[in-house]
Amino acid sequence: MNRIVEAIINEIERSVIGKRFVIERVLMALLADGHILLDDVPGTGKTNLALAVSRALGMKFGRLQCTPDVLPSDITGFSVYDREKGDFSYRPGIVNHTNLLLADEINRTSSKTQSALLEAMEERQVSVDGQVHPLPKPFVVIATQNRVGTTGTQPLPYAQMDRFMVQLSIGYPDVDSQVTILRDRLQGNPLEQVRRIISGEDFCRLQEFVRQIAVSDAILEYIAQIARASRMDPALKLGISPRGALALCSMARSCAFMHGRRFVLPEDVREVFPEVCAHRVLPIQGEETEEALRRLLAGVPVPDQKLADPEPAAGE
Repeated sequence: MNRIVEAIINEIERSVIGKRFVIERVLMALLADGHILLDDVPGTGKTNLALAVSRALGMKFGRLQCTPDVLPSDITGFSVYDREKGDFSYRPGIVNHTNLLLADEINRTSSKTQSALLEAMEERQVSVDGQVHPLPKPFVVIATQNRVGTTGTQPLPYAQMDRFMVQLSIGYPDVDSQVTILRDRLQGNPLEQVRRIISGEDFCRLQEFVRQIAVSDAILEYIAQIARASRMDPALKLGISPRGALALCSMARSCAFMHGRRFVLPEDVREVFPEVCAHRVLPIQGEETEEALRRLLAGVPVPDQKLADPEPAAGE
C-alpha cells in the first residue's frame, strides 16, 4: 500500500478502533474527490471518524447538525444590507470556509436545505442573489443518516443518494475493539492524539495523482457492461446510473493508487463495487441488495488482465 496512505490510516486508527476497512474506503472516496454517506445507528462513531480524518489530512472541519429548522442560507450564506456602503454585502455560509463538512443526520432536515447542500456538493460552489461563490479546495462532504424508522427521519430520495460516491456503515465494534475503546477512554480522548500527516494542499496533489491513474479501454468496457447489466436486470427496479458508472471508475483509480499501482485492474473495480453501487440499485422484493450485486458481477465477463494492464505497452 502507498506509504503516505498507510501513515494516514494508522493515524486515524488512533481514534477509530477496529474499522480499518471503513477507513480505507473513506480515503478512497476522498482521493477520488467524492462525497460519503455514512448510514448507521446512533453512537457508532460517525462523527469521530469524520473528525479524525479531517485532522490527519489537515483539513478545516465544519459540522452542520441537520435539524428541521436549518435553513439553506446556513449552508450557502446570505446577503445583508450595509447602511454605510449603501449596498448589499455577502455573509458566507458554513461551506465557504470548510474543507471537510460533516452534515450530521442529513435525513432530518428539509428538502430545501438538502437541495442547497447538493449544489455545493455537485458544483463546488454556491449561488446567492445571482453571485457565484467558489468553495475552497479540497471540499468534501461526509453526511450521516440514521436508519429509517428512527423518530424524525425520512428516506433520502434516490436522486440525492446517487450524489454520494459511496455509502458505508461503520457498525458495532467487536468485543476486543470495544475493550480497547473503553480502556483508551479511561485515559482521555484518543481523538486528541491524532496528528496531521499531510496538509489540505498536499491532499489535493494526491487527488491529482489519482486522476492520472491509467484506465484501459478494456476496464472502461467492463464498467459499462456492469452498468448495462444492472439496467437490464428484470430483478432490479433501478440500475446503476451514468453518474454511478463514473463513480465506480473513479473509486477503482483510488483503489489502484492505494495498492501502489499506476493502472486499474479488474479486481480494483470488483473490490469497490459494493460500496459504490449498493445505494444505487433497487431490487424487487425478495432479493437482498448484496445478493443482487454478487449476481451482477458474476454475470459480466472479466476482461483479460493483459488488456487491462497498460504497462507492457508503455515499454516498461
